[in-house]
Amino acid sequence: MTAPVADRPPRRITILGATGSIGQSTLAVIAERPQDYVIEAVTAGTNAAKLAASARAAGAGLAVIAEPSQYGELKAALAGTGIEAAAGADAVVEAATRPVDLVVAAIVGAAGLAPTYAAVTVPTRIALANKECLVSAGDLFVRAAQSAGVSILPVDSEHNAIFQILDGRRIDHVERIAITASGGPFRSWSSSAMAAARPADALKHPNWSMGPKITIDSATLMNKGLELIEAHHLFGLAGDRLDVLIHPQSIVHGIVTFRDGAMLAGMGPADMRGPIAHCLAWPDRSPVPARRFDLAALDALTFERPDVERFPALRLAREALASGGWATNILSAANEEAVAAFLAGRIGFLQIAEIVEEAIARAPAVVPPRAAATIEDAIALDRQGRQIAGAIIAERASA
Repeated sequence: MTAPVADRPPRRITILGATGSIGQSTLAVIAERPQDYVIEAVTAGTNAAKLAASARAAGAGLAVIAEPSQYGELKAALAGTGIEAAAGADAVVEAATRPVDLVVAAIVGAAGLAPTYAAVTVPTRIALANKECLVSAGDLFVRAAQSAGVSILPVDSEHNAIFQILDGRRIDHVERIAITASGGPFRSWSSSAMAAARPADALKHPNWSMGPKITIDSATLMNKGLELIEAHHLFGLAGDRLDVLIHPQSIVHGIVTFRDGAMLAGMGPADMRGPIAHCLAWPDRSPVPARRFDLAALDALTFERPDVERFPALRLAREALASGGWATNILSAANEEAVAAFLAGRIGFLQIAEIVEEAIARAPAVVPPRAAATIEDAIALDRQGRQIAGAIIAERASA
């Protein structure tokens, strides 16, 4: 066994969304360093069998399945292990508030809002991999974290790169921040070709292995739009000081330009184990068995501006950020509904952005155009955004 990361007791960790891509990568990183971490709790949405297997392998104290009907299967799978089993949304929130050193917030979508917000108010450190927390309720989360003295550690490779660059540096020295995008599977496709794209085409990401929702967001570039909104809340910069660059090699993840013209870039392999390990060990560093780059062997590092005509999701995200929290919430909710409809074969690829734009346009007639004052308001606004998008999808399906 290798030596501990630092002269400290093992950190207690809770993983919200343990069966997803980030959750599984987190468990893999922890398995490499069992002397450094203890798993307090793991949660999942509906996959009781995978959750039970993950809980057993990690030696977790508690496993929680959000879907109540899966409780029997989870409890049976954990029988004789000593691992506590629970089910339901309230149980997920309770797991998020258990005393630990770090909560990894990796639940995909709006389902992660309530438990992650509960964790922030405990308080504890948050390794944040859920975009919706900042996109749908960014002001609330940032205020709650500041009030509780909670550190939000970004797991996304782009924000993690920026966080590492800025760690210990003054934000008032920053002129601009740029996050990068691979361009996704359709970077060189024409609009007419994308109109005929199938879910299987959009799920073929050139560089990253991710869950289906985020992979489709990468194909539309909505992922980068959501990340711009996240960057605004994480780093406190206005939208006009945030950029997106297409970088097909996915080696440079973020760039900070300082007011004296100096530029620092965060680089690393397209492997989420690096950012995850950084968050788990911060402010220390932990070894990660990821490949290292031989810079001299790289052919080239190229960058280009995104084409917002072919990929309008970026424009929509910028406009929503300028409009405020209510619009970013509707953007996120409508996008989730549209992506689900695309994956189900109910709409075409280009219709994802069209539905999101129409939902934002319709929203002020249905809901007051003001930011959520509470997390319950944010969840209600998300629900209303989904209803608006669902109605649009149904109208298009029947046309």
